[in-house]
Amino acid sequence: MLGKFTKVTDYFSDMGVPPQAVKSLSTQFRLLSLNPSDILLTQGSQQDYGYFIMSGILRACHYGDNGLERCKEFYFNGELCFLYSSWLQGMSAQYQIEAITAAEVIRVPLNLLALPSFLQVKVTLLQQQLIFKEQKEALLLLHTPEQRYRHLLQYWPHWLTKLNNIQIASYIGISPVSLSRLKSRIKS
Repeated sequence: MLGKFTKVTDYFSDMGVPPQAVKSLSTQFRLLSLNPSDILLTQGSQQDYGYFIMSGILRACHYGDNGLERCKEFYFNGELCFLYSSWLQGMSAQYQIEAITAAEVIRVPLNLLALPSFLQVKVTLLQQQLIFKEQKEALLLLHTPEQRYRHLLQYWPHWLTKLNNIQIASYIGISPVSLSRLKSRIKS
């Protein structure tokens, strides 16, 4: 089973945790095989785990009382998926984390990030998240829908091959019909 945890061990080691320290804690990891629509974190519940993605795609979504679905983020292979705000504030989750494809993840207790040996991981994750959120904010506030789509084409082409039009349109803040028209215009 330890071989299955090699990628997550490498992930944390690359951020400064000695590999032996990660391996000694790997008894707390759990490998999960997910089907599409499986829920890892229910909206409104306490978040105790992050999910290192070995394969597949996860997303964080908010479901409103009126049935409206708002997708916050998509997570792909090699990423650690969890809700930073809920983790930092110890609050219940405003979003649900769920699989949108078959996926294999390693469940990692978030309390590991409080260990002294994981301090650099915590700092690195927070830096990455801050940069990503600033970039996403700029993308959504300062660019037209076409510029947002072209950004995905240039920087995250794997999103366009792995997500459907409804998911892409929701992320860049337009309707699926508008996305279809935009894609047609770009092609011609």
